[in-house]
Amino acid sequence: MTLTRAELARYVDHTLLKPESTREDVDALIAEAAQLGVFSICISPSMLPVTTPKGLAIATVCGFPSGKHHSPIKAAEAALAIADGADEVDMVIDVAAALAGDYKAVEADIAAVRATVPAGKILKVIIESAALTDPAIVGACMAAEAAGADFVKTSTGFHGAGGASESAVALMAQTVGGRLGVKASGGIRDAQTALAMINAGATRLGLSGTRAVLDGLDGTGATAGVSNGDYY
Repeated sequence: MTLTRAELARYVDHTLLKPESTREDVDALIAEAAQLGVFSICISPSMLPVTTPKGLAIATVCGFPSGKHHSPIKAAEAALAIADGADEVDMVIDVAAALAGDYKAVEADIAAVRATVPAGKILKVIIESAALTDPAIVGACMAAEAAGADFVKTSTGFHGAGGASESAVALMAQTVGGRLGVKASGGIRDAQTALAMINAGATRLGLSGTRAVLDGLDGTGATAGVSNGDYY
């Protein structure tokens, strides 16, 4: 699989979720996103609403970054984000529920948010894969699918256990079997790692250092077939 710079850019949610981010930072992110040709920006919900160029989607987060919020609070946050113009919502599950094997609770949490994210809007479910066992990764992905999510996502990028890994992405992709998208996020800082995640099954990438990743491709494209172990 060979990707040009422009093709790789279309995988990217160009992300700015630092707590200290300002309105000026978001404006700069939007300008850079348009220049780079990415799929979307991903910003904190308090930064909404924003105006973006045509073709640039707007994503935000919900229950972020801990996931330890009551489901009605997550649902209300998602509903407000949609009202403020978000096209996509990335919600965080209760990681402890997944580790405990309480997948019904995980499913109910996701379903509460799904109920406020209407058809035509995208719901991604962040499972914090680095903090989960393989069985919990599978269970969380199955819960996300049962609740009507559109994507499963590896990480917030804020968890101490780490971010995306090839092995987790591959397991998530195998579990959802193409029925849901898979977003790899957290610790992807160069083109080699980005391509490895796509090779493992990622259909979207969450990047904060997008320009550096895209600059890592040569002028004619690069092969998405690199595999050098896990990346955080």
